Amino acid sequence: MTPQQINDVRRTWAMVAPIGEMPAVLFYERLFAIAPETRQLFRRTDMAAQRATLMGTLAPVVKGLDELERLVPAVESPGRRHAGYGVVTEHYASVGAALVWTLGQGLGDEFTAEVRDAWTTAYGILATVMQDAAARASEAVRVGEDATTAAAAA
Repeated sequence: MTPQQINDVRRTWAMVAPIGEMPAVLFYERLFAIAPETRQLFRRTDMAAQRATLMGTLAPVVKGLDELERLVPAVESPGRRHAGYGVVTEHYASVGAALVWTLGQGLGDEFTAEVRDAWTTAYGILATVMQDAAARASEAVRVGEDATTAAAAA
């Protein structure tokens, strides 16, 4: 990310964060509208707590955008967890679309093309890290299952 993109994300996040839970409410409503299959991933979830988690997760991510090497391990962890919840690659695109839409709703005229590009770039980087971590976790499980099957056959 460029320094200007990082600045745009931080500046606009500072405008969204004080609104409280409303951005997260809009986000999940939009996510479930554009990707109805994601609703089942949250069927046993306290959505109020989930909305707080979303907002609480975004704040340190936004803060750490200029230190991606330190941010990566923190982003990989939820990526690994999400693989176990049934999140698939297509869901990441839906989440990105819902996030960008939500920001556009919340920021109004401040949501310029440059701001949209900055948020899209930031999300793209983070989603790629999460997906890579999820793929490695799934592969490790598959390899473990193969080893268990081989041991049982021996």
